[in-house]
Amino acid sequence: MIDEPSFAPLAARLRPQSLADYIGQTHVLARGRPLREAIEHGQLHSMILWGPPGVGKTTLARLMCNACDARLIAISAVLSGVKEIRAAIDEAQFYKQQGQRTVLFVDEVHRFNKSQQDAFLPHVEDGTLIFIGATTENPSFELNKALLSRARVYVLKSLSHDDLLQLIEQALSHRDGLASRTLALTAEQKHAIAHAADGDARRTLNLLDIAADLADNHGLLDAHGLNDLLQGSARRFDKHGDDFYDQISALHKSVRGSDPQGALYWLARMIDGGCDPLYIARRVVRMASEDIGLADPRAQTLALEAWQALERLGQPEGELALAQAVTYLAIAAKSNALYNAWRTAKAAVINHGSLPVPKHLRNAPTALMKQQGHGLDYHYAHDFPDAFVAGERYVPEALQGQIFYRPVNRGLEQKIQAKLTRLSELNAASEWTRGKDDPID
Repeated sequence: MIDEPSFAPLAARLRPQSLADYIGQTHVLARGRPLREAIEHGQLHSMILWGPPGVGKTTLARLMCNACDARLIAISAVLSGVKEIRAAIDEAQFYKQQGQRTVLFVDEVHRFNKSQQDAFLPHVEDGTLIFIGATTENPSFELNKALLSRARVYVLKSLSHDDLLQLIEQALSHRDGLASRTLALTAEQKHAIAHAADGDARRTLNLLDIAADLADNHGLLDAHGLNDLLQGSARRFDKHGDDFYDQISALHKSVRGSDPQGALYWLARMIDGGCDPLYIARRVVRMASEDIGLADPRAQTLALEAWQALERLGQPEGELALAQAVTYLAIAAKSNALYNAWRTAKAAVINHGSLPVPKHLRNAPTALMKQQGHGLDYHYAHDFPDAFVAGERYVPEALQGQIFYRPVNRGLEQKIQAKLTRLSELNAASEWTRGKDDPID
């Protein structure tokens, strides 16, 4: 371990010095894996380490430099700007002249703008430095394509429950850890801390640090102390990152896939992680229109009522209304016919431009407009049986025969389809049908 002052955080005191001490990420560091082979042969290359907080991105970069005898320059995109970038490049150029390789490690690299990211490119290409960036955000969206093309992306995963238990044992027994404080945790308490840490090594060690402070003179932690320790320890949820979009996607797809269990689970996950429930309510209303539509029009009504209940009741009382809505949506009959119809109608507007309104459908509030034929031969539907004018046309001539809405054979849309079929048959059998040659201007 790296020597750190005794008052340094536990995570700093237990930072490993070799890959043998590194916990987790076996999918990229197991023997025979490309990254492990590169490290063992001293063949460092530019890379992006992408993963959630507390999984060891910074630690891994340090270990790679140590293993490959490379000098490390570390900067944070949160705290650094052009001045720090230039200073780091100047330092790397100096050590290149001395025959020493330099690794420039940029934490939170996605915080740099395009021009700042571009500043690294020529120095990566000419070998002045090896670039290692760490990010919690999807590199495909947050990093320049030019930088991505010069770096390999390694995805680091949240630590498993067993990984965290191993870390806890290491922290309790190591001389630089909590061995001197004789913190005595039961097996159940260790599991509870590992569960609360939710795959985050840094959070695990921080919880252990606090546990040591809460323990009595014998190093024991009672139930009250454990409850204080774990209170408010929410699961990982980045309101602006991939977790956010992945979980709302999982919720939407569970509803679409008619799985109320999945819908309720992902709803609970998002709320537990701190997602704004009003955001979820807005998305649920969208789901009602996009995936259910007229197969069950009550779905949208229920979704809107859940949103209203949430606004009036707040949390946690309003959460149950939201749970009721997503459960109903999940079990409701599904149809994307309305969604497809709207997309097709918008495409028709774009593709056909500003087609004129047929004259018989135009408004005629003045005598001049009536003289020009506006509203001529329009048939008032309520004057006809079943309020339907067989043979009447309601779209421009260029769109005659275009079908936007195609009901599916599920839910209420079965009845809608039967009605539309009957009306189509009446149109076809009508003796009076507005002809193709009728003027529309």
